[in-house]
Amino acid sequence: MSERYDLIVIGMGVGGEEVAGRVADAGLKVLAVEKNLVGGECPYWGCIPSKMMIRAADLLAEAKRIPGLAGDSTVSPDWKPVAQRIRDQATDDWNDKVAVERHEKKGSTVVKGGARFVGPRSVEVNGTRYDATRGIVIAIGTDPATPSLEGLDSVDYWTNRTATEAKEVPSSLIVLGGGPIGLELAQVFSRFGSKVTVVEMGEHLLPLEEPENGRAIGDAVREEGLEVFTGTVAKKVAKDGDEVVVTLGTDEEIRAERLLVATGRKVDLISLGVGAAGLDEAARVIEVDEHMRAGDGLWAIGDATNHGGFTHLAVYQGRIAAADILGTEHAPADYSAVPRVTFTDPEVASVGLTEKKARDDGITVKVSSAKTASSARGWLHGPGAEHGVTKLIVDADKGVLIGASTMGPRAGDVIGFLGLAVKEQIPTSALKELIYPYPTFVRGVEGALGALD
Repeated sequence: MSERYDLIVIGMGVGGEEVAGRVADAGLKVLAVEKNLVGGECPYWGCIPSKMMIRAADLLAEAKRIPGLAGDSTVSPDWKPVAQRIRDQATDDWNDKVAVERHEKKGSTVVKGGARFVGPRSVEVNGTRYDATRGIVIAIGTDPATPSLEGLDSVDYWTNRTATEAKEVPSSLIVLGGGPIGLELAQVFSRFGSKVTVVEMGEHLLPLEEPENGRAIGDAVREEGLEVFTGTVAKKVAKDGDEVVVTLGTDEEIRAERLLVATGRKVDLISLGVGAAGLDEAARVIEVDEHMRAGDGLWAIGDATNHGGFTHLAVYQGRIAAADILGTEHAPADYSAVPRVTFTDPEVASVGLTEKKARDDGITVKVSSAKTASSARGWLHGPGAEHGVTKLIVDADKGVLIGASTMGPRAGDVIGFLGLAVKEQIPTSALKELIYPYPTFVRGVEGALGALD
C-alpha cells in the first residue's frame, strides 16, 4: 500500500518551501517531508537568529564608539534580551507550527520524518511509502560538519545551532573555523564579554574571500581583542576539568570554557538512499542542470547542489525548479553573479569570481582596489570604517566586471549594485560614467574604477 501525490518535496527549508508553495498554488497535490523544522536552518539557527545576535553585538560596539564623536558612554552587555528575542520573535521557541499551517492552507500535506528513496519516484517516511507521479524534489540542505579530530567526541562542543540557542555567554570560547559562520559568532560572543580565540587553517580569515579583505577583517577583530590563529590546524581536543583544551599543530595549547566547531557543512545523501533514484550516494553533492534537474522526474535545489549555501540562492533555484515542474517558461540558472555577505562588523561582501578563480579559469584580468577608509563616507563614518578594500576583477579582453568584493559598513548593500554590473556585463567604461551619490559608501566603487587606469 502507498499514498500517491503529484510531487514530493524532501526538505522544507527555504528552497523546499519555495517549490512546495508555488506548485501547490498551481493546483498540484504536494507532499512536503521535513525531518526537523519546516523553514530549515535560516529561520531557526541561521540567517534570522544570527542576525539578531549580530544586531545586538553591533549596538554594543557602536555605543563604545561614542567617545570622541558624540560624548561619553558606558556599556553593560546583557545576553538575556538577545536570547529572549531569538526564542520569542525569531523561532517561537523552535516551534514550526505556523510554518506547517501555512503550507497546509495551500493544500500540501506535511509529514515529519526522515525520507528514504525506495524507487526512482518513491520514498518511505516513518514506514509509509509515498509515490510521486510528477516527480521528487531534493531540498535537504546541509548539517554542521565536524572534522576528524582526536578527542572531539569527548567534549560537549557547540555547533552554530547550539550557539544560537545559548542562554548564557561563556567566559571564554575557542572557535574552530574562521569562515563566515565561525567569525560572525566569534565577534558576537566577544562583544558580549567572552574571551574568544579563532583557529583557521587557511592563510587568512574568510579563506574563500579575497585575501586583502580576509587579512583586513583579521586586523579588525584583533583590535577588538579576539585572538586569531591563521595557517594553523587543531591537532587534538581534550577535557580538563571545566575547560576544553585544544592542541594546535604547533603543539601550543589553548583553553576555554567552550568550544565552537564551525568547520563547514555536509550533505547526507547516504541516509536519503539516493542510489534508489539513480544517483551516486558516495557523491559530495548532487549535480543538476540549468533547470535544476538531477534526473528523470528528479530535481535538486539548495545547499546540496553545491552552488553556495545561501538562502537567496536556494529560493532562486526553487523558483526555477517550480517553473520547470509546472512546464512554464523560465530563464535557466545563472551563477555568474551570486552575492555573498559575511555580517561581521565591518561587513565583507563579494560577487562573481575572485581574482584567483578568474586567473585559474584562464581569464586575462585587470585588478584594482580602493580602501574603504579613503572614501569620503569612510572618513566621515570614522570608527568602524577603518578597515577594508573595494576590489574589482575585470575581464581585460571584454572590458566588463566579472567579480567584485567590498568591506565596510553596509557592504552587503553595496554589493547589490556590483552584482547587477556583473550579471548584465556592464562595461567598466559605462560604470565610470555613472553619477555616484555623495557621500556614500558606494563611492568606494568609483575610486576602485578610477584605479583601473
